Amino acid sequence: MFDIRWIRENPEAFDAGLARRGLEPQSARLIALDEARRTHVQKLQDAQARRNAASKEVGAAMGAGDKDKAEVLKAEVGELKSFIQSGEEEERKLTDALTEALSTLPNLPLDEAPDGAGEEDNKEVRKVGEPKQYGFEPKQHFELGEALGLMDFEAAARMSGARFTVLKGKLARLERAIGQFMLDLQTGEHGYIEVNPPLLVRDEAMYGTGQLPKFADDLFRTTDDRWLIPTAEVSLTNLVREQILEPSQLPMRVSALTPCFRAEAGAAGRDTRGMIRQHQFPKVEMVSITAPDDSRAELDRMTGCAEEVLKRLGLPYRVIALCTGDMGFGARLTFDIEVWLPGQNAYREISSCSVCGDFQARRMNARVRDESGKGTQFVHTLNGSGLAVGRTLIAVMENYQQVDGSIAVPDVLKPYMGGVEVIGA
Repeated sequence: MFDIRWIRENPEAFDAGLARRGLEPQSARLIALDEARRTHVQKLQDAQARRNAASKEVGAAMGAGDKDKAEVLKAEVGELKSFIQSGEEEERKLTDALTEALSTLPNLPLDEAPDGAGEEDNKEVRKVGEPKQYGFEPKQHFELGEALGLMDFEAAARMSGARFTVLKGKLARLERAIGQFMLDLQTGEHGYIEVNPPLLVRDEAMYGTGQLPKFADDLFRTTDDRWLIPTAEVSLTNLVREQILEPSQLPMRVSALTPCFRAEAGAAGRDTRGMIRQHQFPKVEMVSITAPDDSRAELDRMTGCAEEVLKRLGLPYRVIALCTGDMGFGARLTFDIEVWLPGQNAYREISSCSVCGDFQARRMNARVRDESGKGTQFVHTLNGSGLAVGRTLIAVMENYQQVDGSIAVPDVLKPYMGGVEVIGA
């Protein structure tokens, strides 16, 4: 969400930012909507002022015995009252039109975000670790899982349809171990506070983080008009909605391990085999709430927290700066982390860390009191995966596969596996 006053004062800068996102200029349309609203509001205020004055004049005319003038004034008051009543409804319509127009536009990118139209224009920032050389042809995770008898896509399809998976035995435990390891690392060493948030939220929460109204088709809605969260970012960021925080409360860093639910409406034909793209998946999410001056540095810190998971698991990866045409709706700058999958012979996304500035805070009305205590400003929000648990399971399976199809358990996960060192058939 944007400040319409800033757009009025900086129309060229606003349109230039949207142009980097591949959008046509919007400032003239938005300013026209705002002018119509402001003009109407002024008419209402003038009418209210005249109604108050005319009401007093009625009393004066009655006191002077001028009944004819009093009747004329009463008629004027009645007409003004009717105009004000209908005008208040019109004001709501004009305000809603402006709000809707503002809420469907993506955030403006930071200057350092690479320009580009799509993922082919993303920029590699760094690469960490070298892919292992195998003395055999590496298999993909679903080949390994099915051969072990611990990954069942057919059973999942019978009960739920496509894009679901049933994990069994030691493979199910390995996924649980990965999630617990991540959460312990982020809370125990990186200063995030563990939260167990709701998985069902109302419209306002989805609107606050930018999923609504633009991305309703990618969400699951319940019959009582709640939404299943597509990421714990929604619940965690909304912890500060409609709050005024004290400076001492920032930075606020929270993390959660939750199931996530996505319709994957635009993913037809993509990653149809295996666990890469699921309707339901576990993820460790990190959210930071900061003062405006601290958010850019916090993005580097958050990205480093996500990278540390892969470093300790011994998984090769690279960090990518997303270009302006590939960034998420609410982001100003995003670093994706892509893990090496030998079965696919490719890097695949496993985390996305973004700084959103005050874009979400304006939608949630989340503020921090300034140091003087006399005013407030909108906080800045950040979110990142620390990491997607299912995709990390895939990466562990493929990178730690052995020639006989078994999977070695990474050292950092052994304490969570009850002594299991190898997962075999």
